[in-house]
Amino acid sequence: MKPEARNFGLELVRATEAAALAAGAWMGKGNIVTPDAEAANAMYDVLNSVEMEGYVLLGEERKTGEESPLATGRRVGTGDGPKMDVVADPIDGRKLVAQGLPGALSFAAIAPYGTMWRPRPAVYMEKLIVNHEAASVLVPECLDAPAAWTLALIARAKGKQVGDLVVFVLDRPRHHDLIAEIRSAGAHIMLRSDGDVAGAILAALADDRVDVLMGIGGVVEGTLAACAVRAMGGGMLGRLAPQTKAEYEAVTAAGLDLKRVFTCADIVQSDDVYFAATGITDGPLLDGVVYSRHVRHTHSLVLRGVSRTRREIRTEHWSEFFEKRLC
Repeated sequence: MKPEARNFGLELVRATEAAALAAGAWMGKGNIVTPDAEAANAMYDVLNSVEMEGYVLLGEERKTGEESPLATGRRVGTGDGPKMDVVADPIDGRKLVAQGLPGALSFAAIAPYGTMWRPRPAVYMEKLIVNHEAASVLVPECLDAPAAWTLALIARAKGKQVGDLVVFVLDRPRHHDLIAEIRSAGAHIMLRSDGDVAGAILAALADDRVDVLMGIGGVVEGTLAACAVRAMGGGMLGRLAPQTKAEYEAVTAAGLDLKRVFTCADIVQSDDVYFAATGITDGPLLDGVVYSRHVRHTHSLVLRGVSRTRREIRTEHWSEFFEKRLC
């Protein structure tokens, strides 16, 4: 296979499938820590089989505070292929898995080494995400303007009324005023407890189930979102938004600019980006893992930036345990 024809996304999805299968086994069992560890191990094992020299950009220890095979700076891959930046989230929605609630997913993305934003030690960022129809109207002022002004711009670009827009927002106390502004403007809100990467993808899709994502979420999730948005030709604005005094001091000490507004092209500086996601529990983006007697079923999304292709993959995974038991 010619190097330019190689689609790393089809290899990356095996890692998100492995993580989803590992996490799905714990669905609804009330455990947060164990499924995250098992999903990280499963993803790490598969990533190590990919012919690349990959380096984890933003590691799991930032989220859990615990040791992880996907720690920042960890090398993954066989070492024989191209040098790549890697960002991964084996479980986006740990509490959703523990409680058996909808919307938990597994994500991973890669791009050529040095092309992804490196905002360590930042944890949180503000985000505004739309699809290709409204990408051209996003300007830095959107992050400071009243929500009604920004929504009017987006509605005009999409040929809609503001009252027809659906806005994805994380259900957090920090978004109390934002939610009030959106409702006052007359738009609909899709409020979710977790899953702003899924919200970003929904906003970047062309099917208009979600028109825009607004609000503050994690930097890891923001980087993953930027990979997906760039691969789909959508638009994104982002800006660091420390949520504690300790984070503010760490970010300023690192010399990071709190006023700079980033686009997805600033966060991921290459079209040669690959993104994969697999559902763990059922959600608006992907179906969750289904366990039959002998087969496990997964539903995944694969994006490739260079070709702007989007694939949905449904996979049957035959269980070795059941195969042995039947013999």
